[in-house]
Amino acid sequence: MFERVRDVVASIPTGKVLSYGDVAKRAGVSSPRLVGRIMSEDTADLPWHRVLRANGTVAEHLRERQLEALRAEGVLANGPKIDMRAHRWTT
Repeated sequence: MFERVRDVVASIPTGKVLSYGDVAKRAGVSSPRLVGRIMSEDTADLPWHRVLRANGTVAEHLRERQLEALRAEGVLANGPKIDMRAHRWTT
């Protein structure tokens, strides 16, 4: 399960994002919260910044760092949110 989540996160292209629920669905994991837990323990070497809450917001404690990393890839926030319709990876 850990490796499936890691594989999905690793495959998110530059300039695209997924929600925790999207990652869960693609990885065959039962819960977006479980994805969050896995990511909190084991994704430092992955593009973790491309995974957001379903409403396009980021974790408050990572906000500046995550938004900066997304901005560097051309994913711009509208205030504290990313437009999931515009930036969600759909393939």
